[in-house]
Amino acid sequence: MPDLFEPVSFAHGPSSSNRVMLSPLTNQQSHADGTLSEEEFRWLVMRAEGGFGITTTCASHVAERGQGFPGQLGCFSDDHLAGLTRLAAAIHERGSRALVQLHHAGLRSPVELVGHSPVAPFDDAETGARALTTGEVEGVVEAFADAARRCQRAGFDGVEIHGAHGYLLCQFLDAERNRRDDRFGGSVENRARIFLEVVEAVRERCGEEFLVAVRLSPERFGVSTAEVVELYRRLVATGEVDLVDLSLWDVFKEAIDADFAGRRLLELFTELDRGTTRLAAAGKLYTGAELRAALEAGLDLVVLGRAAITNHDFPQLLAADPDAAMRALPVSVETLHAEGLSDRFVDYMRGWRGFVAE
Repeated sequence: MPDLFEPVSFAHGPSSSNRVMLSPLTNQQSHADGTLSEEEFRWLVMRAEGGFGITTTCASHVAERGQGFPGQLGCFSDDHLAGLTRLAAAIHERGSRALVQLHHAGLRSPVELVGHSPVAPFDDAETGARALTTGEVEGVVEAFADAARRCQRAGFDGVEIHGAHGYLLCQFLDAERNRRDDRFGGSVENRARIFLEVVEAVRERCGEEFLVAVRLSPERFGVSTAEVVELYRRLVATGEVDLVDLSLWDVFKEAIDADFAGRRLLELFTELDRGTTRLAAAGKLYTGAELRAALEAGLDLVVLGRAAITNHDFPQLLAADPDAAMRALPVSVETLHAEGLSDRFVDYMRGWRGFVAE
C-alpha cells in the first residue's frame, strides 16, 4: 500500500508530490462570462497551499452552449486565458499540480442560463433538448481538444474529461435513450466512442507531456455498471489515459447492480489490469483512517470533496496527525468564509443537507 505522502508518477505529465487530490467541485463563484473571479482564485489557491498534491478546478465548460450552472469557470474562449494563466501559476507556486476539469452539460444546460434549448445525444421532451447531428458531435470532440490546448497554453499540467454525473459524455452511455443510428449510438462500442475520440483528440492536440484524466460514474445516470467497467478497460488499453477518477459517492459502497450483488463497486475496477493508468476515487473520505483504507483497497490516489471544503489544509493536517478528521458538520458560515468560500459558494452549500450551520 502506498503512503498518502508518497509521490505518484504518471505516464504523461509531471508527478504529484502526494496522493491527495482536490475533487472538481461546483461552487458558482466565477463571473457570468466564465472568466476567473477573485473568489474562485482564492478558493483553489488555498487548497494548493493546504497541501493537495493535485488541485482540480470545478467543471469548466468547453462550449458556451454547454454551460451547466451559474458562475461556472469557462475554458471555451481565449477571453479566459488570462485568468487561467494566473490560476495555474499560483497553484504551481504553492507546490501543487494543476488540472482543469473539462465539461459540457448537454441536456442539463438550463435554458434560462444558456438562452436556448440544450443539446444532447438524443431528443428529450422534458428538457426540450434536441439531438446533436453527427457533425455537431464531432464538433464537441474538437471543443474538448481546443479547450485542453487552451488550458495547456495557460500552464496547466493536464485536464480531467468529465464523463460522469449525467452530463453530455455520460449521456451517450445511456442505452435506453441513446438510439442514434450513427457511430455514436446503439451498441456499447458506439455509445462509448465519444470518450475515446475526445481522449485521442486531446492527446493529439496537447502532446506527450500533458496529463489526461477521465472522470466516470459507474452507476446511476442511465449507465450500466458492466458497460462502464468495459469503458474503463478500453480507456486503459489506449495507453493515453493517465488517470481514471471514479465518482462513487462512497468509496466502500456495494454495487447496486444486481449482477454484482454483494460486491464492492470499487473492486470491479481494482481487480483489473490498469497498465500505466492510475486509479482514483471520491466518496465519503473524511478521516486519515478512511484515506488509508482507500489506498489499501487498491487506489493510487484519493479524491476529497467535503473534507476539502471544510478544511483547506486537510493534507497538512494528516501529515501532522495521520488520524486527523475533517471538521464536524454542520459548519458555521464564518468558518466556511475563513476556509475560502464566498457567499455564493456558501449559498450553494446550503443545498447539501446538514452542511451549513444556520
